[in-house]
Amino acid sequence: MGQGAKETILTPALCRAARGLLDWTQAELAGRASVSRSTIRDYEGQNHEIHRATEAQLRLAFEDGGVRFVEIEGAGTGLCLPAATSL
Repeated sequence: MGQGAKETILTPALCRAARGLLDWTQAELAGRASVSRSTIRDYEGQNHEIHRATEAQLRLAFEDGGVRFVEIEGAGTGLCLPAATSL
C-alpha cells in the first residue's frame, strides 16, 4: 500500500480546532508532540502536508490531552472533549 493510500484524518482545520479546545499554543503542541513549532505552523497554514508519523504524534498528544476524534456519519471527523465525571 502506498503512502498516499490513506487519507489524513487530522486536517489543518482539525489541528487548529483541537488546539483551541485544549487552549494550547502551537509551541505547547510542538512540545507535547515532539515536533517543531514550524511544522505545526506550516501545516495549519496549509503550506505543506505532514507525514503519517507526524500526524500520529499530533493525534496522540491531543488524545493524551483529552480530545477525542469521532466519526460523524455524513460529515467526516469531528472533535469533542468528554464531559468531566464527578466522583
